[in-house]
Amino acid sequence: MSRRKSLVIVFGLVFTLLLNSICFADPAEKKDIEMLRSTGQVFAEIAEKATPAVVFVSVEQEVVQQVPDIFFGDPSGDEFNDEFFKRFFGQSLPHQFRQQQPRQQKQIRKGQGSGFIITSDGFILTNNHVVEGAEKITVKLSDDKELQAKVIGTDPATDIAVIKVDANNLPTVQLGDSDKLKVGEWVIAIGNPFGLSHTVTAGIVSAKGRSNLNLANVEYQDFIQTDAAINLGNSGGPLLNIDGKVVGINSAILGNGGGRMGYMGNMGIGFAIPINMAKYVYDKIKTEGKVTRGYVGIYAEDVSPEMAEHFGVKDRKGIIVDKVVENSPASKGGIEKGDIIVKMDGNTVGEWNSFRNEIAKKAPGTKIALTVIRNGEEKNLEINLEAKESKTSSSEAGDKEAKQLGITVQDLTPELAKQFGYADEKSGVIVSEVDPASPAAEIGITAGTLITEVNRQKVENSQGFWELVKKAKDSVLLYIRQNTQQGEISRYVVVKFNE
Repeated sequence: MSRRKSLVIVFGLVFTLLLNSICFADPAEKKDIEMLRSTGQVFAEIAEKATPAVVFVSVEQEVVQQVPDIFFGDPSGDEFNDEFFKRFFGQSLPHQFRQQQPRQQKQIRKGQGSGFIITSDGFILTNNHVVEGAEKITVKLSDDKELQAKVIGTDPATDIAVIKVDANNLPTVQLGDSDKLKVGEWVIAIGNPFGLSHTVTAGIVSAKGRSNLNLANVEYQDFIQTDAAINLGNSGGPLLNIDGKVVGINSAILGNGGGRMGYMGNMGIGFAIPINMAKYVYDKIKTEGKVTRGYVGIYAEDVSPEMAEHFGVKDRKGIIVDKVVENSPASKGGIEKGDIIVKMDGNTVGEWNSFRNEIAKKAPGTKIALTVIRNGEEKNLEINLEAKESKTSSSEAGDKEAKQLGITVQDLTPELAKQFGYADEKSGVIVSEVDPASPAAEIGITAGTLITEVNRQKVENSQGFWELVKKAKDSVLLYIRQNTQQGEISRYVVVKFNE
């Protein structure tokens, strides 16, 4: 037998063995392959069904930008605004050339995000930070048809917005129950990251009940954490469970500062607002035109093991009251500083964040029964909830003052002080928003900045802050604290008013 024939026979035997190993794979391996194939098919079916109801949201807003205005010419007044002179002289302009005061230039700021249709007549859920301040909102459907949308209502405290387009017979998604969602379940995110329309990613629920994210305006946080890839442009898009029902609104990613959506790329940690929270906001906006919340009037924190030992609380259950607001429902109902709240309406109280969220869901005027431990003894109290007042204070200041500085602020609360690293401060205001084209932005003020003084006078709260600002003329001296990657910075800054 020739050497060539021998090689042919050997290769034939090897090929046959390989073919047999594929064709006659272990039944268990075949079962695993079929399971994977079935899982992929489920994802494909969910995406196919839900994608038509996911929309691309683009927004436009007119802003005024301070632009340096350099004129070239002699002192007599002949002026040449020629790029040649700028390139020739660079930054070292001859003395006869003069630079005038910055001029105001109107520009159109554009943004983008996602949303999803929940009613066939055009109601859409998205994030507040996607549409906030927008003067024009355009919604692009899956068939590339574009419609103008209007804002029905927003709730900055949860970062939820309801917008609407004038259309009928639109595709919709079904809303699920986020309370039933379990850690480890498969979830699918759909949105328009970086303008790439209807992008689908999959992952699992990594955790529930996440709070204390560095989002200045978002007061009520109960985020679903997921490793499904979320990026810039996913904001406002749906997070769906394996049944194809929406369980969350994609809202944020973990960034350098705790991370609002879009500050950086995906790091495998994304956050979505539970859909049950969104349902509450949607119903309130649609029926009442605004979101009303119950208010109890306390600041509290979780009970640590050390606190539990000192206060005689078993199993660390409950929350400890740090402060009772004067003339609040809590003070009227008999709650005192140092009380440990262990039950609400007969149900065990676990964490402060959950307690706050539950109170916020209750209507003003609702009576709640609280069980507290005081000096080692249980006491039952009845509290009549009142309406929650908004902490965002640009409206209290009036449009004039807010636009002059280009910022909005809110009272410094113990929660915000802890969240932003100012636990040693008891008074002041936290900057919640900054207009990028404002004088405040130009000198480095950012969301999360703490302001403790105005013109060398101490700031107690937002109302006092705006009263002091009103007294200023063309500019204001602020003492601010900021936490940066390099550490904390405390400094005086002068902010000139917008004209």
